[in-house]
Amino acid sequence: MSRKRFVVLAWMISLAFLVGCNNGNVATTGTAAAKELVYATAKDINDMNPHLYPGSMPAQGMVYESLIENTEEGIKPLLAESWKVSDNGKVYTFHLRNNVKFHDGEPFNAEAVKKNIDAVQNNASKHSWIKLSTKIVSCNVLDEYTVELVLSEPYYPTLVELSMTRPYVFISPKNFISGETKNGVNGYKGTGPYMLAEHKVDQYAVFEANESYWGGPPKIKKVTAKVLPAGETTFLSLKKGEVNFIFTDDRGTDSLDVEAMNKLAESGDYQIVRSKAMNTKMIVANSGKRDQPVHETAVREAIWHAIDRETISKQIFSGTESAAHTLFSANVNYADVDLKKRSYDLEASAKLLDGAGWKLENGQAVRTKNGSKLTMKLYYDTNSSSQKTQAEFIQSTLKKIGIQLELAGEESGSIANRRTSGDYDLLFNQTWGLAYDPQSTIAAFTSKSSYLHTTSGIARADELYQKIDQVMVSVDETTRKSLYADIMKIVHDEAVFIPITNGNVTVVASKAIQGISFKQTQFELPFERMSIR
Repeated sequence: MSRKRFVVLAWMISLAFLVGCNNGNVATTGTAAAKELVYATAKDINDMNPHLYPGSMPAQGMVYESLIENTEEGIKPLLAESWKVSDNGKVYTFHLRNNVKFHDGEPFNAEAVKKNIDAVQNNASKHSWIKLSTKIVSCNVLDEYTVELVLSEPYYPTLVELSMTRPYVFISPKNFISGETKNGVNGYKGTGPYMLAEHKVDQYAVFEANESYWGGPPKIKKVTAKVLPAGETTFLSLKKGEVNFIFTDDRGTDSLDVEAMNKLAESGDYQIVRSKAMNTKMIVANSGKRDQPVHETAVREAIWHAIDRETISKQIFSGTESAAHTLFSANVNYADVDLKKRSYDLEASAKLLDGAGWKLENGQAVRTKNGSKLTMKLYYDTNSSSQKTQAEFIQSTLKKIGIQLELAGEESGSIANRRTSGDYDLLFNQTWGLAYDPQSTIAAFTSKSSYLHTTSGIARADELYQKIDQVMVSVDETTRKSLYADIMKIVHDEAVFIPITNGNVTVVASKAIQGISFKQTQFELPFERMSIR
C-alpha cells in the first residue's frame, strides 16, 4: 500500500462495527441474526466500572446513563425528567423518572443516585480533572424520586459535567463491593439500552438489547465488540463483507485510510457520514520539565512554526481534517478569541531558537546551548498509524532547523500514564471535544491526572490557575467570556498546546444501516437509534 493509502485518519478508529453483509446488504454472520451488529475494536472493552477510567467509553455509553443529556439544542432530560437550580446557584434538585430499573431489576431511584454519587466522591482524587468533584458537598434524598445535589459554591458547568459518559452515571447498587466502587465492582448493570451479556478478555464482548428499556427497546438486538487489529485488516474485512460499520473511538486509533473509504463509497454499497468539527488534535508540551529544552517558550514556539499543518491536512488526512491554529475550533463556546496566528515558517523557528541561545554551529546537525543538545522525545499511539506518520513528518521538518526529535510509540494507556506522571517531553493528544469544551479541557490544566505538568512550568501559571478557578464559579456571562479569553491567550502565547488539525467523527457504513447520527461527544454514537434495513 502507498503511504497515502496507509496513513488513515488520526482519530479513526479502534472501533469498527462488524455486521455480516454481502455487497452492502446485511446478512447473517455464523449463527447471528440480521438484527446483530458486531463491531471490531483494536482494544478490549476492559474494566466497565463507570466510576473509573480504563473502560471503553463507547461500550460504557451503551450500558450506563446520566441524569441529563448534552445535545446540540442544550441540556435535555435523561434519567431526570426535570430539575431546578436554586437562586444562589448552589443547590440542584432533580426529579427522576419513575419505574426505571437497572438491568438486574433493581429500582432506579433517589437512593441509587445518592449511592452512586457518594461512591464517586469517595474516590475524589481519581476525579480531580473534573472540577465538579471538588464542589459537591452532599447528595441528599428528598423522597423516592427526588434528589438534591448541594455544592460548596456556584459552578456553571455542573449540568454539562453531570451529562458526561463517566463518572457521574449509574450502576446497580448490587454491583457495589462493600458499599463502594473505587476498588472494583462485581458486575456491570446499568439502566441503558444495552446490557453486557458476555465478555472474553481480548477476544469479544456481547451486548444484548434491554427489552425493558424505559426509552423503548433498541431495534438492533445484539451488538458484539470483537477485538480486531486496526489498519488493513479492517479494510480487507470490509471488502469481504464481514465489516459494515466503522467510526472513531475514545483513543483515536486508526482503521481505514481515506482513499479506501472513498472507493467503498464510490461502489454505491457504502455511505460516509461525517460530524461537524468535534475536537482539536495537538501536541502537548511539558513545560514543567524545567531542566529540558521543552521548558523554554521559544523552543515550543519554534516547534509550532515548524509544523506544516496544511500539508498534514491535505496529504495525511486527504482534507478530511482541517488545519488547526488554535486550541479550540471556532464552533466551541467562548473560543472566538483574537489570538496571533503562527504560520508554517522555518525562518521564524530558526530566529526564535537563535534568540534563545540554541546555536547551530558549522558542520553540526543539532543545535546546542551550554553543551546540551536540542533533543526531545515525542510519544505517539502505536494503534494510530496516522500519529506515527505525522510524527515522522514533523521529525524530518524539525531536523531542518537543528532540532533532534526522537520518536517513541506506546500503547495509549502508557501515554496517558506519562501525561499523569510528567515523564514526557512531547506527546500527541486531543481536546475533550464539543460536548465538554472549553470547560473540561481547561479544567484539566490544573489536574495532576491530566495537564498539570503541561502548564505548571509557564511563567504565568499561578495567574492561569486563578483565572480557571474564577471562570468555573462565575455567574456573569460577560465576566466568564473575558476570563476564558485570558485563559486561552495565556496558553496560546506559551505554546504548550500545539494544535495540528480539527478532527470529527466519521462513519463508514453499509447503506443498509439507517438512522446514523451523532451525539455532542466524540466518544460514542447513539447506535441504539439505528436500524438495519
